[in-house]
Amino acid sequence: MPAAIGGYTNGLEVLGAQRLLFVSGQIPEDSTGSVPTDPEAQCRIIWANILATLADAGMTAPNIVKVTTYLSDRAVAEVNTKVRAEILGDHRPALTVVLAGIFDPKWLLEIEVIAAD
Repeated sequence: MPAAIGGYTNGLEVLGAQRLLFVSGQIPEDSTGSVPTDPEAQCRIIWANILATLADAGMTAPNIVKVTTYLSDRAVAEVNTKVRAEILGDHRPALTVVLAGIFDPKWLLEIEVIAAD
């Protein structure tokens, strides 16, 4: 199999987990309902929403074991990778990126995660 390049691992085994948290696909909408047009701003809002959901469950970014990202356009991939790397640092969860038709045309991407502790 090819080596995992970038911010992910080909497989991540979770041993002894007490809890799994499935975070629904997060959209680039803030608490006021605002959706920025800038791809980086959209990524940051999504990750803020994910981190808030993790925090509500007493978890943090290192608890993430799987990330699935849906992109409306390949052009968003680079900024998505950059922001994800900033958020996750050296943590390398399993990762899937899919080019897809997103539900609302204003949304450039949607991200869901699975976390364990």
